[in-house]
Amino acid sequence: MNSKTLAYGILRAVAIIVGILILLWFLYKIQSVLIYIAFAAVISLMGRPLVSFLKRKLKFNNTLAVVFTLFITIGLFFSIFMLFVPIVVEQGQLIGEIDVNRLGDDVDRFNQEVSDYFNVEKLSLLELIKKTDLMQFFDLKAIPDTINSFLSGFGAVLIGTFSVLFISFFLLKDSLLLENSLLVFAKKEDENKFMRAFTKIKDLLSRYFVGLLLQVSILFILYTVLLLIFGVHNAIAVALIAAILNLIPYVGPLFGAVLVLILAVTSNLGSDFSTIILPKLSYILIGYLIIQLIDNFLNQPLIFGTSVKSHPLEIFLAILIFGLLFGIGGLIVAVPFYTAIKVIAKESLSEYKIVKKLTKDL
Repeated sequence: MNSKTLAYGILRAVAIIVGILILLWFLYKIQSVLIYIAFAAVISLMGRPLVSFLKRKLKFNNTLAVVFTLFITIGLFFSIFMLFVPIVVEQGQLIGEIDVNRLGDDVDRFNQEVSDYFNVEKLSLLELIKKTDLMQFFDLKAIPDTINSFLSGFGAVLIGTFSVLFISFFLLKDSLLLENSLLVFAKKEDENKFMRAFTKIKDLLSRYFVGLLLQVSILFILYTVLLLIFGVHNAIAVALIAAILNLIPYVGPLFGAVLVLILAVTSNLGSDFSTIILPKLSYILIGYLIIQLIDNFLNQPLIFGTSVKSHPLEIFLAILIFGLLFGIGGLIVAVPFYTAIKVIAKESLSEYKIVKKLTKDL
């Protein structure tokens, strides 16, 4: 190998590394746009069955079916948002009507009853607040900055919402738009293989996200019934939050349970702990666990087994691995990413025995 060849090889390697670094920097700078595209892709995948139904059964033209689907999507998110407005208004009224002395007495009595019932040392909430130096968070000088941050954040949300809806419209209108955009990265001889894989991924993920929507709806109804039975304030909104949290595997249901139990306590603050609060908490917890069992043994196997055609053990291991690698975000995206990896492996590595075994149902 002469010196010119060696120098060319070094320069080529350096150029490749620099190009990769520039690409990563570029992707980092446009991460908000990538997030918009990801949300729009999810909306388009969830909306595909409805667009197909409107075109096939009701004879809508393509554009009208897409617009109708987006209006339904906007209405759904707006309805969810409006569920939380009464909570904010009610909490604002309650804060204005709070009798500080009575609230302090109720909290102190609840604290004393819990300590007596479980025979533990009473926890002084006042001392705890002093130790955490809670007042440092209430800096009046920071109020203007907080208002400015809120306004700028609100503007960013509006821009993001418009961007997602705009991108979703064209992804739904032209079902091959995303495929054709990504096709430029495929070799000429691999284009057919790429299109087969991408079409399969779209079909599986579309069914998966529709299944998740059905799962959240079922949990929302069951949680609402449970919380209404036991008189928890704002039961519908709380049930919706708990159902959405359930989308985070394993961790989400725990957060939901803690939220439900805390709000059940605050809904009955001032009542006797041993005769009212504790039995009600026990019944709510039992009901919550029964709903989780229904979800774990009926809803999830049906969604994962039918939509993404994967064994529950595969899903469990994929979620565990992605969670360890990427945290809570990894838990959320584990199933879609694992599904995409399986389809790509089937198209590209089908000669390997392990790939054949894992993808035999695809």
